[in-house]
Amino acid sequence: MTVKSHKDLTLWKESMNLVEDIYSISKNFPKEEMYGLTSQMRRCAVSVPSNIAEGAGRKGEKEFARFLYIALGSLSELETQFEISIRLNYVPNEIRTEPTFDKIIYIRRMLSKLIKSITA
Repeated sequence: MTVKSHKDLTLWKESMNLVEDIYSISKNFPKEEMYGLTSQMRRCAVSVPSNIAEGAGRKGEKEFARFLYIALGSLSELETQFEISIRLNYVPNEIRTEPTFDKIIYIRRMLSKLIKSITA
């Protein structure tokens, strides 16, 4: 699989949208979480498109797949942290969380399919 630019990948675009969502959701977390959950969630969210971009910029499909697996791990970590933030009532009821979870699931499926297609 040849990628002209990571910016051509729908997967990268969707993961960038997820970063925006996470920043928006976490901006009103308690101040004491600034260096805890807020920071960790944001780093995980940023890690997903960053690893997609880095992998796409590497030479060879094996390396690309390695970075996609890292992105997949970051996405799973983010999903867990998002669930924690909900359980701790950091996410207000008026913010719909379903679209964020749906986006995470969608990105996970896209990552898995891309990994499968380049490692087959």
